[in-house]
Formats: sequence, C-alpha cells, structure tokens
Amino acid sequence: MGVAENQFLGFRIRSLRKSKKITLANLAQMCDLSIGYISQLERGLAQPSINALINIAQQLGVTVQWFFASSAQIVNAADKGYVVRADCRTRVEYENGIVDEFMAFAENRQLEMLVSHFPPNTFSDKQYAHEGEEAGLVMQGEFEIWVGERHFQLKEGDSFSFLSTQPHRYGNTGKELAKILWVITPPTY
Repeated sequence: MGVAENQFLGFRIRSLRKSKKITLANLAQMCDLSIGYISQLERGLAQPSINALINIAQQLGVTVQWFFASSAQIVNAADKGYVVRADCRTRVEYENGIVDEFMAFAENRQLEMLVSHFPPNTFSDKQYAHEGEEAGLVMQGEFEIWVGERHFQLKEGDSFSFLSTQPHRYGNTGKELAKILWVITPPTY
C-alpha cells in the first residue's frame, strides 16, 4: 500500500470511528490493540496486519473492503454489481507484504471473491474465527492452513473449504510467492 492508500485507509478508519462516537482508547481496547498502533494507522504511518484490520472492521461494524470502497478506480456504470475489471480491483496491502485483490464484491450480496498474494514465509497473525464459510484454490506456490487442531499442506492445484466459525490460520512456508483464490460467504473482507 502506498502512502496515498495508507492515508485513505487512515482517514476512513478515523472518520467511521468518530461518526460512531468511539474514542481512540475505546477502539484500541475493543480490538486489543495499542492506542499508538491505531493512531499510526489513522495517520497513514503504518500498514495493518490482516487480523488487526479485520478486528477493527468488525468492531466498527463494516467489512474490510468498506475501508477501500471508494478508493478503487471509477467503475463503468454497466459493470457495477456484475463485473470487476482487472484495472479496477481494490487492493489491500498488509504490513508483511501480503496483498488481497478483490475480484468480486457487490453491496447486499452474500459472496465475495479475492486473490491473496503471500510472499515466502508470511502468515496471518494468529487463529481467528468469524461467521460464514470459506473455500479456496492454490493457484501458485505452496500454502498451509490450520483449521482448529488440523493442519493441511497444500500445493498448486489443491483446493480447500471450511466453516469460518472454526479458528483458522494460514500462510506460505514455501520459497516462492503463493497465490490463493478465496471465496467467502458472507463477505467479511
């Protein structure tokens, strides 16, 4: 995420937090994050971790994509709600180099699709759970998923699915970029 994207994200977090009359200290406590970290995010001085941004979004009552919704390029009116052009994808870059590209998302829908790019040796912070279901396809590289007590090692062409209510974590232990196609319902990102 470049400086402009960091500042846009920070502006959206701060604006939503203030509109809900939540103090910085309250949001930090709700998310189990430091006040300084959230302050840095709001000022565009830091990139979030996946778990931190999901947690902030949940506590503020939105999806992660909401923070970036109006930062995407202008969408052709005929495409809106049906087609996402390659040059109009919303991209979210996290602190450890993981990138999510939103492939399909429309307001008031129950499904979202994204492609995640995991550099070598990058992982989600810790196990987390939320409502819904997830499925995915390893498009490139190697990928590992932990669902509850179970651990799966996947390679290109392998697919997976699980209930999101089960604590889960994932990452790339390989030596090259891993590219994962995710389908999530209902939208949580």
